[in-house]
Parts: sequence; C-alpha cells; structure tokens
Amino acid sequence: MSKILIINGPNLNLLGEREQSQYGNKDYKYLENICLNRSKELKLDLELKQSNVEGEIVNIIQDARKNYDGIIINAGAYTHTSVAIRDALDVYKKPIIELHISNIYKREEFRHKSLISGVVTGGIFGLGTNGYILAINAMHDFLNNGN
Repeated sequence: MSKILIINGPNLNLLGEREQSQYGNKDYKYLENICLNRSKELKLDLELKQSNVEGEIVNIIQDARKNYDGIIINAGAYTHTSVAIRDALDVYKKPIIELHISNIYKREEFRHKSLISGVVTGGIFGLGTNGYILAINAMHDFLNNGN
C-alpha cells in the first residue's frame, strides 16, 4: 500500500473561519475527513500534517523522504517566501503535488509567484477543498501508473 503525506502550511488550521470568500466555509476537520475517506477508497495510506512554522515544515519534508511515496503540499503563504521549503522539496525526488484552495493567480500580485512550483510534479489551484480530492486521485495515478 502506497503511503502519502499531505502537508498544510500556515493558517490552514483556520479553514472555515478565515476569508470564506477565498477558502469556503468548511473547517479543517472536514478537510481531513474527506481526504482520509478518499484515500481509503483508493487503498492509500494517508497522513495529514499541519504547521504554522516554516522550520517544522522543512523537517516534515526531510523526514518524508524515508517514510512516504508522495507528498501533496499546500504551503500556504510560505509558497511565496520560503526557499527552505523549496530546497527540502527539491531533495525529496518522489512525486509532489502543489495545491492551493484559492487561485493564487487571481489574488494579490505577491501571491502570483510560487517558489515551489519549479520543483513539484504538478499543481492544482483554485478548486477549493475539492482540489485535495483531485490531488489524491492524481497521486494515486502517479504511484500506480508512473505518470
């Protein structure tokens, strides 16, 4: 059974409370539940981690090299600022999907630049929490079909 990791960055623990126009009204527990349910359907072993701390996210990514077959990451605001997270992802060398609930390219100019896009396998933007289901489906395909 393939083992995948979803990493959620800063403020994603506040889903349902913050900027509902961008992130919707579903809370983080809802997000966890839909991800775990979809993973079970696909027979994937899924773990979710959330941190508001850049260094913790780097440590999670580094540890994932030995323990996970793929990473789905919503780095939140660190997408636009963290060379450290980018460098950790670059060393991972397995499938990585970048994910954002909102469409970062329709938001403020400073959000249009993703530092991590250049080192990931693919990306999903602006499809709400449904993007997580699409990312899990895509990761399943990467791991089973080598796409």
